[in-house]
Amino acid sequence: MLQIGDNAPFFELESSDGGKISSEDLKGVKYVLYFYPKDNTSGCTKEAIEFTELVDEFAKKDIKIFGVSPDKMDKHHKFIKDHNLKITLLSDPENTVSAAYYAYGDKTMYGKVYKGIIRSTFIINEDGVIEEAFYKVKAAGHAKKVLDCVL
Repeated sequence: MLQIGDNAPFFELESSDGGKISSEDLKGVKYVLYFYPKDNTSGCTKEAIEFTELVDEFAKKDIKIFGVSPDKMDKHHKFIKDHNLKITLLSDPENTVSAAYYAYGDKTMYGKVYKGIIRSTFIINEDGVIEEAFYKVKAAGHAKKVLDCVL
């Protein structure tokens, strides 16, 4: 797993804002990168709405919010529209970025092991260094915990 002080892995992903965005584009910007399993599911929706509710508080601290899932851009756009989200969503359909952040791996449901997104969040500073890493996150209330870490 990634630790505080590690350099954040490089990424370049398609963005709901149009085009692609990379970690190189974000040099000089502090941001939150959170990984979630799937658009329009209960926990993922709750987490996205909570980040949206706090987006102005993060913006006051010049922090951008990016949500990452394997969903394709058409699903992201529907998710944004359905819930009036004000955060940028990134598409990682091959789970390569999720794997680089150790946010993809074995999960268990009803005794069955399968591969999937492990809900995880990272606060990354202007130099591309991880300031905080959260693994195996519970969706409800998580956005506020992240905000509290940057106050």
